[in-house]
Amino acid sequence: MKFSKRKNKDTVSVQTAGGLRCSHPFSELSSYYPFSQCEMKLYDSLKEAIPVIDAAIKKTVRLVGGFKVVCDNAYAERALDEFLKNVKVNGTGMGIDTFLSCFMEQLLTYGTAVGETVLSRDGTVKALYNASLDDIELRIGNDPLDVKIYRRDIGGSVPVSTQELVSVCTLSPKAGELYGTSILKGLPFVSGILLKIFNTIGTNWERVGNVRFAVTYKPTDSSDRALSRERAQQIASEWSKAMHDSTASDFISVGDVNIKVIGADNQILDSQVPVRQMLEQIVSKLSIPPFLLGLQWSSTERMASQQADILTSELEYYRRLLEPTIRKICAIFLRISGYDCNAEIVWDNINLQDETELATARLNNAKAEETEIANQKVREAELNG
Repeated sequence: MKFSKRKNKDTVSVQTAGGLRCSHPFSELSSYYPFSQCEMKLYDSLKEAIPVIDAAIKKTVRLVGGFKVVCDNAYAERALDEFLKNVKVNGTGMGIDTFLSCFMEQLLTYGTAVGETVLSRDGTVKALYNASLDDIELRIGNDPLDVKIYRRDIGGSVPVSTQELVSVCTLSPKAGELYGTSILKGLPFVSGILLKIFNTIGTNWERVGNVRFAVTYKPTDSSDRALSRERAQQIASEWSKAMHDSTASDFISVGDVNIKVIGADNQILDSQVPVRQMLEQIVSKLSIPPFLLGLQWSSTERMASQQADILTSELEYYRRLLEPTIRKICAIFLRISGYDCNAEIVWDNINLQDETELATARLNNAKAEETEIANQKVREAELNG
């Protein structure tokens, strides 16, 4: 890639930024249809309406962990490390970790993530930018392997001029599809049921918690019946004053007056079982142990070694998805800076288990290896003898 150099170093042009924005009310959850055009806004609504989903995505992003870069050239490695720590990200962020956090969250939420390496006018790498999927389109070019990136504009979509600077990552795309599949796909139905339960609980507590009274006046004889209308209005007026008085007050009446709390005889349905059933479906889709999300379904619940291994494999899968984007950013910086070497990504160890268990496992492995070496020496001695 060759980039022309200009005198103005401060002017930066972001290719994938657009101006199309839409709101996302919760009402879209009840009007969900598969493959609808409002899927992205639907997933935003799910994250905002159900905190467990948002927490699971953010925890997954954090659990992916950090990395370091290794190059054959020591000078290139120091320059690249300094760049990754201090590069500007979007409008207010700094560092590759900030860029990858937003990139990863976009990938999990929508199934597709788009990022751009932004160059300044003099041809140096100026910033990293997380593009909104509302602003770009992916189209097939001359053949199915040729993917073109377009920027949405008021006058229509226009192709991005320098495609090499834009990175696209997809999560479990279907055969022949350009866009990936969100991990939230399949959750709108159960999430809609969960929201209905929560809404019903709120409505019931508003009715029962904010007590309503039924005041019934029963005339005893003919003289009372003749004045029943006036006495009923008088009782209603005095009762209203007693209820709206800021201080405690008594209500005094004469005759057969019955006061009863509306709804006191009805029992609110137990929501614990259905809510847990819906949450179990949601958590199983998000691949996060329940207690990490604050769901203490068992008093002795902890992360077992099997759960840790499964979660570790999930995180390593996400790392493999992110690595091509990281390599591409590093390659662009190294080539523009004049270094003819490649960067190797070394991820931090994922430690989800207890240190004591890990130490015990290492000890057992060492003992097993020692036994195997001893057995091998015995076999060699028998063959030579």
